Amino acid sequence: MKILVINAGSSSLKYQLFDMEKEQVVAKGLVERIGIEGSNLVHKPLGKEVLTVAEPIANHVEAVKLVFKALTDERYGVIRSMDEIAAVGHRVLHGGDKFSASVLINEDVKAAIREAIPLGPLHNPANLMGIEACEKVMPTTPQVAVFDTAFHQTMPPQAYLYAIPLSDYRKYKVRRYGFHGTSHKFVSARAAEFLGRPASELRIVTCHLGNGSSLCAVKGGKCVDTSMGLTPLEGVPMGTRSGDIDPAVLEFLCDKKGMNIKEMLVYLNKQCGMKGLSDGLSSDYRDLFAAAAKGNEIAATALETFAYKVRKYIGAYTAAMGGVDAIVFTAGVGENNPIMRKMILDGLEYLGFRLDERKNLGGGDAFEISTDDSRVKVLVIPTNEELVIARDTKALAIDKK
Repeated sequence: MKILVINAGSSSLKYQLFDMEKEQVVAKGLVERIGIEGSNLVHKPLGKEVLTVAEPIANHVEAVKLVFKALTDERYGVIRSMDEIAAVGHRVLHGGDKFSASVLINEDVKAAIREAIPLGPLHNPANLMGIEACEKVMPTTPQVAVFDTAFHQTMPPQAYLYAIPLSDYRKYKVRRYGFHGTSHKFVSARAAEFLGRPASELRIVTCHLGNGSSLCAVKGGKCVDTSMGLTPLEGVPMGTRSGDIDPAVLEFLCDKKGMNIKEMLVYLNKQCGMKGLSDGLSSDYRDLFAAAAKGNEIAATALETFAYKVRKYIGAYTAAMGGVDAIVFTAGVGENNPIMRKMILDGLEYLGFRLDERKNLGGGDAFEISTDDSRVKVLVIPTNEELVIARDTKALAIDKK
């Protein structure tokens, strides 16, 4: 059984085709510059040569058709016909407060995704384009929406409410939603499996650390708090996003720099975070570590600031859950940077763990980096958001038939 996973952007479309019997990716690829000069597709089939196609791609419908052509190509394809695809799973950024789980797509679901466009103005329209393109090309194939925000809908009001007039929350739906939900869901469940304990018994802090970063408090297998908010701008500093900031800073800087509020939001999303803290040196943690190793104090301070902010959230979420059983690192920085992991954990030993320096240098699939006698386990678990989408799609579109 094959499941196609689609992640559509405004001018791009990523895809992975899963063989669900083995939960194996048999092909993946990326269509770039849709509707822009220089559009192309890069298709990577398992065990075969990479296919690159450079041709005009006017819209997402043409992009989906090109993907299907590559998947069924005699030389580069992995299936004989599109009939082999049992269902399509779509990553959707924002479901507002209407979706606490993945759903089969119908007109009502699409309408709800449209209603959430003000909450996800850059992503939701693109996600809809991907959905509607697939519907046009394969109208009888079930489609499933998997929301970045869904896993966090179990947060209690004290965690998701902002201290604004309740009438404004009710009218405008201004609240904490959280993102990276598929990642936090996957690694927290994988952590319980790794530890051989029921998720219902565990208190886990999951740290999705990359160019975009968020933390999540997972108690009993459910999210009870998370660091991102109404948008992915809140929380710890990220590659170019500011993270938490005093709201009065916005007015102050708007006045000083002659910006309007829209320009300020671009500034906070694109010019701040690690890029801003490093005085424009880089938003890439690898560049910052290389610079710090050569004595660049600004880069070193930027990295320490990031580690400190993450450390604070781990402490806060431990308090929110009344303790912690496991801390999990995932995503690009969390999975691949042992120095940053050590920097974050330094000073948190009072929680009940000791870092094993040798284990911390390891890699690969899920592994522990705390000592064997640690009461609190510290794990590194590679995330797999696409597999979560594929599993949810299979469960809804196939298993429930």
